[in-house]
Order: sequence, then C-alpha cells, then structure tokens
Amino acid sequence: MNNTIKFSVDKSNSGKRLDVFLAENINHLTRSFLKKLIENEQVKINKKILTSPSTKVKIKDLISINIIENDEQSIKPKKIKLDIVYEDSDILVINKPKGMVVHPGAGNYENTLVNALLFKYKKKLSNVNGPLRPGIVHRIDKDTSGLLVIAKNNITHSNLGDQFSNHSIERKYLCLAWGVVRPLNGKISTLISRDKKNRQLMTVSEVNGKKAITNYKTIKVFNIKDIPKISLLECELETGRTHQIRVHLKYKGTSLLGDKQYGKKNIRFKKINNEFFIRLNKLSGQALHAKTLGFAHPKTKKWMNFNSELPDGFKKILKLLENLSS
Repeated sequence: MNNTIKFSVDKSNSGKRLDVFLAENINHLTRSFLKKLIENEQVKINKKILTSPSTKVKIKDLISINIIENDEQSIKPKKIKLDIVYEDSDILVINKPKGMVVHPGAGNYENTLVNALLFKYKKKLSNVNGPLRPGIVHRIDKDTSGLLVIAKNNITHSNLGDQFSNHSIERKYLCLAWGVVRPLNGKISTLISRDKKNRQLMTVSEVNGKKAITNYKTIKVFNIKDIPKISLLECELETGRTHQIRVHLKYKGTSLLGDKQYGKKNIRFKKINNEFFIRLNKLSGQALHAKTLGFAHPKTKKWMNFNSELPDGFKKILKLLENLSS
C-alpha cells in the first residue's frame, strides 16, 4: 500500500532546496525526516527519483512523495527474544545483545533485530527507512551491545530523527581500551570518511567526510603485572557516525579489547596471564556497550533516561581485571 503526497511548484517557491520546500509545505514532518525520505529514494520530481535534498526546485515542477508500507514478504519475521527495557504506543527501547545485526544486509537476512521486530510488531512500526529497516532510527555495530530506541510510527520517527540531527540525544558508552588515552579526559573532533584501502572500514580524514565528536573520560586504569595497561573509558557521543568510537580511539593510538577490525595486531604480553588470556579470547568482539540513552519523548516531551547492564562477557573480564589489580 502506498501513501503518496503530490505538489506543484509555483513561482514563489522556485529556486528553493527540495527539503526546504517540502518542510514548508508539510507541517507535521520535520526537515530532517523529509531529508531522509529523499535520500531513501522516496521522492520524485517530474517522475524522476531524486536523492539529493539540496536539489533546487523550479516553477511547474511536479513533486511526489511516496511512502511505501512495509513489505512483509521482503523480510522474514522470526521469533527471536527481545530484551525490552521500555515500551509504549510510540516507542520501544531495547537492549541489543552482542552478535545481533540491527537490520538485514549482505549475507544476513534472517537473524537480525528487524526480523525479531517484524515477528512481534508486524506493521506497527515506522517505515521511513524503507522495507528493510522498519522502526530503525539509529544503529549500533553487530558486536556492540546496548540500548536502541525503535519508532512505532512515522511521526515518532520524525521527531526522534530530529533529535539525533540536533545532537540532543544523550548516548554514553562504556569500553575497555589498551593502554592509557592522553589526556585522560577530553574531546575528539574530526571528520570521518570511508577508508580508501578497505571500504568496510572508516578512518579519520583531514579533508573530507562527516564531522564526528566524541567526549571521553577515563574511569580507571588497570596496571597489572605481565599485562599491558588497560583503561575503562566512558565515551559520550555528540554525533553518531559509523564505527565512531572505534575510529576515534584508533586516531588516539589505541583500540578496544577484542576489536578485530580496528585493533592492534601486536599487543605484547611479557608473560601470558592464562586466566586473562582465556577470558580475552572469549570476548568475541569489541568490549563496547551502549549503556545510557536519553531523549525527549516524541509525544509527551518528557525527558526519558535509560541505563542497561553490561553483558556477561564484558562484566567477567572487568571483574577479572578488578581482582588482578587488587
């Protein structure tokens, strides 16, 4: 089922950006929401799909916005247990386990968070991001655990998307990193773009990319005999770029424990502490957890704040470090 809105551009609107024109003519949707619709190929000018929100509209242009309802045949709903932290008629906050992919993509179309959401909620989810991403407002990496907010309708999605664009969402992560980050507390502000040598990775760039800001503070440094120094860090995001924390820590000369993509290949042990080494090998992915999520409720405007427990693997290695350092 399609929900199509159509406009004709008059003389007074000629020359305006496409996203600005739409925002001025559709009062119940925000500009950031409409920008997302354009980027997801749901807007046409004169029957031609446009993907650039900055496209200038011209007099007599015919614009149509086509919001496609979720196609349940394209993704197979699957009964997968969800750790639901909070739920009401507009939003859903879940604690995603490590190892779960957020939405279907290359090689994984059956065991994602979206498959689980479709099984439980069917069509009661926003469809702004297309049929492969119902309800998905933001993402965290497969091997990162923690909190995500899901939108149950398009108005909610629009509002949350605006909060993400305005950087008013509170997102705090806990992580374990090799060595000591200097200074102990600080702000990392760079551009992040796709790595030219390996397109699956991101990298800091001085000339192009998207602005990325990470505030970090060192909670504790573990200085244990026969093991390289390890820091427990809290990272608060002002922006949400792909692999942002991992890329920024690499930029600072370190990496997360268990990070096989951005991790150092030459971590050296004077002597291998067997218990620590075994626990490290069982970590299966980076020690990174999205612990805190705060935002204004899209309908009530009340500030909501959620916290989640560290996953077992993270907790066990942290407890071992505490024991070894005591």
